[in-house]
Amino acid sequence: MTAVAAAPASVTSPVAERVLPPAPSRHRIDATLRLLSGLGLWASLLLVTYWWDAGGGITDLAGWETGLTSVGRLSGLLSADLLLIQVLMMARLPFLENAFGRDRLARLHRVVGFVSFDLMVLHILTITYGYAAGRLGAVPGTFWELLTSAGGVLLSLGGTVALVMVVLTSIRAARRKLRYESWHLLHLYAYLGVGLALPHQLWTGREFLASTGRTVFWWGLWSAASAAILVWRVGLPLWRTLRYRLTVTSVVDEGHGVVSVYLTGRHLDQLPVEAGQFLTVRFLAGPGWTRANPYSLSAAPDGRSLRLTAKALGDGSARMARLQPGTRVVFEGPYGRLADRARAHHRVALIGAGVGITPLRALAEGLDYAPGGATLLHRYATDPLFAWEFGVLAAERGLQIVNLPGRRRGPDSWLGEGMGMVDDLTALRYWIPDVAERDVYVCGPAVWAAAVQRTVEDAGTPRDRIHVESFGW
Repeated sequence: MTAVAAAPASVTSPVAERVLPPAPSRHRIDATLRLLSGLGLWASLLLVTYWWDAGGGITDLAGWETGLTSVGRLSGLLSADLLLIQVLMMARLPFLENAFGRDRLARLHRVVGFVSFDLMVLHILTITYGYAAGRLGAVPGTFWELLTSAGGVLLSLGGTVALVMVVLTSIRAARRKLRYESWHLLHLYAYLGVGLALPHQLWTGREFLASTGRTVFWWGLWSAASAAILVWRVGLPLWRTLRYRLTVTSVVDEGHGVVSVYLTGRHLDQLPVEAGQFLTVRFLAGPGWTRANPYSLSAAPDGRSLRLTAKALGDGSARMARLQPGTRVVFEGPYGRLADRARAHHRVALIGAGVGITPLRALAEGLDYAPGGATLLHRYATDPLFAWEFGVLAAERGLQIVNLPGRRRGPDSWLGEGMGMVDDLTALRYWIPDVAERDVYVCGPAVWAAAVQRTVEDAGTPRDRIHVESFGW
């Protein structure tokens, strides 16, 4: 059932498939939730724009001074709306996590965040310029007057500074120079920025309190964002930590800097976790215990224990090798859409590179498929991770395996050296001829995973059946 591919090579012929029950339907529910979430976003933006117009927004555009102020009001409203939606997107709301998955939510969060920030800057500039009667020379004095006399503006300036720091450290060039732990800590200042903006909006924002409908909308949105953070980011993780009492039982060196940590706890058969998902974990041992890191499950949950596997790429993952049995664990999750709920078809393809094979190892064990119904493309530079375990799955479950050894052959290819002149699409179709009729799970470094996704799409697989989880800084 296993083939090592130095060039496109056939895998052992699939075993005749057994009859499976109807394909999963949770992906349809998730698709509906994605549609409703998108409609809700646009509806909120249209609603605040309507209220802006009802307050004379378009009429005010006729004059220079009033037009500047009107543009400032609209940009402020849209920025505030998107800022709160951004908070909701990353509040770990279960229906959003399940419908979008962490990678997709993070990308949307990034786009919404930058748009909200740009609108906030536009709001500050145009409002100040408008209050200065459109005279550039009066802008500094007007800005100082607003800071010292307008209600809540000084607080909002502090919030703006916090948000500027978050935005600057979110630029890819800056992120590459930061450790994950440092970036995550700095990113928490976004909550401070959002909180400091509230007094200004309520004290001086006529659009927020001009009618009962507007008051209910804005207070409701603020309350929803606050409640989501308190319940899903604080309350639920604390409750699950106390209920399940995860504890380290052993640590295994998998080689090449990769470490697996085995956990046990209470009532693990009731923890709603699926193969392919990950936990955000704090190990309560030594320096750095306050910083959380995401770790994928590398084995299907069995109701008695969990296995997390990671490579020593940062401070948190490097600490894993030094953990002692009995170490207590604080965790959030499970998270991630790289799981059975995303699946629409019985046949699947699993494509992973390096330590990105970790969640795919759990999926290969946990998914329901007939012999020959799952094919794994395993990219690695030196030695394959979990090679023996994959061999057992190939023998017992009919998992088809294509090993792709060697370093990546170029920036535009996700295949390894030694593949000759064959292009990525031809190779993929050779190994998995029916890839367009499968659900495809991809995990690996971000640039590599993006290259795989492009190839899978070129092979005819619909985008909603390509499930990607990437990592990298």
